[in-house]
Amino acid sequence: MADKQIGLLVMAYGTPRNIDEIEPYYTHIRRGRKPTPELLDTLIERYKLIGGVSPLSRITEEQAEQLEYRLNERHANVTFKAYVGLKHIEPYIENVVQQMKEDGIEQAISIVLAPHQSTFSTDSYNNRAHEESEKIGGPAITSIDSWYSEPSFLDFWSDRIRDTFDQIPTEAKAHTIVIFSAHSLPEKIIQMKDPYPGQIADNAKLIAERAGIAHYTTAWQSAGRTPEPWLGPDILDKIRELHKEGYTSMIFCPIGFVADHLEVLYDNDYECKKLTDELGIRYYRPAMPNTDPRFIEALACAVEKKLI
Repeated sequence: MADKQIGLLVMAYGTPRNIDEIEPYYTHIRRGRKPTPELLDTLIERYKLIGGVSPLSRITEEQAEQLEYRLNERHANVTFKAYVGLKHIEPYIENVVQQMKEDGIEQAISIVLAPHQSTFSTDSYNNRAHEESEKIGGPAITSIDSWYSEPSFLDFWSDRIRDTFDQIPTEAKAHTIVIFSAHSLPEKIIQMKDPYPGQIADNAKLIAERAGIAHYTTAWQSAGRTPEPWLGPDILDKIRELHKEGYTSMIFCPIGFVADHLEVLYDNDYECKKLTDELGIRYYRPAMPNTDPRFIEALACAVEKKLI
């Protein structure tokens, strides 16, 4: 019998599970401001283009289940119990922390399903969890800041890139480039000395070295619709720039994301592909981590480093 139980707070952005949830979901993202009818129609159309609903909710649940299973398989004296807490849709992070306390969880480890640390993303998730825990008197939460350098995560992407490179015609390989991308954030994080841009650059370098790729670059995608400047270059601008440099095949690796969802299935597979088709560029996008065993292993190793 296990000596103790540890809560596993697995946090993610969240996604609408059906068309009816799109408006309240984006209203929450916009801090209570409803999207305009035009913007709502645009958002609904994007979901329709990827099949009507994002698979992210299902995949997030499966990732948490697989992580719980992997950890319990390896630790005889500890029982891990996974809870999924979401940023912009139910079950909200705060409610899940309350549920852990009601379940008698006294110690928990939190991990965000985003590899890189930022005050605007992972820190905000962890802060919400800690604030709720302090408010209700537990559980004690130990948080993981980032886990992008886990060897299994690097192996996952480097293997995917090599497999994709093998699909490219021999004569086109010399004119092929890998584009590593992540969700753009407001440009002001640079002045804040936020670790996010540096970690993205480091992650791209580590994967490229492992994969033996000579030609690679980074770009930002999915910037928000706000007046303030966001990190660039935007991935669509980068595609145009690389086309002028003579690249004819591009491998898109959205390393800032860990599952199939709107930003990948629409922003990459629709918007980026539409542009590459117009320019006569071959478009390749390796499969996302989802529940690949190497990805789950990376999460498990990150959690194990926080065990007391």
